Amino acid sequence: MTAEGLAPLEEELRQLRTVDRYAVIKAIAEAREHGDLSENAEYHAAREKQSFIEGRISELEDIVSRADVIDISKLTGKTVRFGAFVKLADDDTDEETTYQVVGPYEADLAKKKISVQAPLGRALIGKTIGDSVEVITPGGGKAYEIIDVKFK
Repeated sequence: MTAEGLAPLEEELRQLRTVDRYAVIKAIAEAREHGDLSENAEYHAAREKQSFIEGRISELEDIVSRADVIDISKLTGKTVRFGAFVKLADDDTDEETTYQVVGPYEADLAKKKISVQAPLGRALIGKTIGDSVEVITPGGGKAYEIIDVKFK
């Protein structure tokens, strides 16, 4: 995982622990004051939200504790590895696009960050400038040529 990818997870964990957890406890207490819990929709909704928050806290604690942060600024070379910015040309359209190969928790296609576990990410790892990669997508096969590899 990159340091840039770890930061939002740590921030979400902080928010859940320090703000959201206490807000839901307060909501449960207020809902209890309304009486009969068996027919109290506010109480059941608050308990469900509490369950989600506690589950997400556990999930994030696990991810953050096991995170292996890689400083991509110290990486060099022309071989695609984790953290690389890879410029690709679509073999059919010649359209060029640059993606960063990142961990699964920080992948975001809208930000041009693809997971090393995604089909395209797996196909790119270990390739160099000039290599071609073929990927099976839901819409059929796609072929790309690697134009450039950089580590920023």
